[in-house]
Amino acid sequence: MTQTTDLNPADCNCLAVRQAARHVSQYYDQHLAQAGLRGTQYSILARLGRMGPLSINALAAMLVLDRTTLGRNILPLQREGLIEAKPDLQDRRSKALHLTAAGTARLRKAAQCWQQAQHGFEAAFGSERAARMRGLMRNVVATELEAAPAPG
Repeated sequence: MTQTTDLNPADCNCLAVRQAARHVSQYYDQHLAQAGLRGTQYSILARLGRMGPLSINALAAMLVLDRTTLGRNILPLQREGLIEAKPDLQDRRSKALHLTAAGTARLRKAAQCWQQAQHGFEAAFGSERAARMRGLMRNVVATELEAAPAPG
């Protein structure tokens, strides 16, 4: 089996996706800062607002985050009293995250900031292109990628 050496690092899919994600995240974070949130925090509150209480594992899967990353993101939200962890009614051994009244109020304010960011992004990038991009990104997330072999 021969290995090609003519791969161009500028064609790295991972780099392109990460750069685009950082660029867009920074733009949305600037808008959401008016509500005292970052993009990931807004996503957590918005998902809980739409879906109701969720286990940490379920929320992590929905947001395509590993559990430890989600844990780091929920800590400030818990400290601010925007979400709380309570025993899961269906599985008392695990906890479900709940949006508090303060979290609902913050989500309402942040949703306005998010809408401004959304409109601004679509004005700059184009609504049709943005819709196609979201579809492509959802397809990327749904793509089964083979895990790398274990080292050694």
